[in-house]
Amino acid sequence: MSKPDAILIAGPTASGKSAVALALAEELGGTIINADSMQVYRDLRVITARPTAAEELRVPHMLYGHVDAAENYSVGRWCVDVSAALDEVKRSERLPIIVGGTGLYFKALTRGLSAIPPIPSQIRANVRERLEADGTAALYAELRNRDPTSAQRLMPNDRARVSRALEVILATGRSLTDWHRDGMKPVLEPDRAVKTFLDVDRAVLYRRIDARFEAMLAAGALDEVRALNRRGLDPALPAMKAHGVPWLIRHVRGEIDLAAAAAEAKRDTRRYSKRQATWFRNQLPDWTWVAGESAADAIRRALAR
Repeated sequence: MSKPDAILIAGPTASGKSAVALALAEELGGTIINADSMQVYRDLRVITARPTAAEELRVPHMLYGHVDAAENYSVGRWCVDVSAALDEVKRSERLPIIVGGTGLYFKALTRGLSAIPPIPSQIRANVRERLEADGTAALYAELRNRDPTSAQRLMPNDRARVSRALEVILATGRSLTDWHRDGMKPVLEPDRAVKTFLDVDRAVLYRRIDARFEAMLAAGALDEVRALNRRGLDPALPAMKAHGVPWLIRHVRGEIDLAAAAAEAKRDTRRYSKRQATWFRNQLPDWTWVAGESAADAIRRALAR
């Protein structure tokens, strides 16, 4: 292809995305832009395996650690931020390399996003309270009455999506399905980007996940989680649900020992890695899947076409 507008690198957690991005950025004069929904939080450098300070000095990095854990950062906000970041990289005449494992970010980047207005905090809090008090079934029944089209597309026991759809209809008087139909345009033209998904053998990936979690503990993840716990934030906030955080908080509070917390965190992360691959295969079928160790060469070949 002619010179692309960007290189997009995705893959499951611990697949080696950041290392590939860093090598290519140094070689090609690139700027790395984050597309991981947890690495945006400044409180979570270690537990989310963000690039180290030394790595960030090697090439420019953007959209890492720029959000406080008390904020409910969304894909819509990321789209605004990444658009500004891309403009800045273009002015600097560098090549944007967008890397991460959050599929919704990449889908919104290349396919657009529904322009749902912010949900008032009072409505969100009310729905959350009712979810805890009455359960998902009660909220789903109300959603079926108010927005049958959206309800039909959802599993009745899907807590997150049922509550989200109900919040939208209550706040806007309009179906979530309608909002999804009329939304923001893509930030990037998908045909103008090299789109690569790192495919790693599952057994190898699982070993990497386990080893990385141990390395994060050795690097201070527990102290990071202790500091987060002292803030007393709402456990429903995204940062409080980052992989490993809920289990380590339980350990910090004396509910379980560290070995049990680590084992559960590793298991959750392994399960998540499997869901990431399935999601990308189904939602973004135009991406090129390559073996993790061959990713940099595959991207170089794509650039040379």
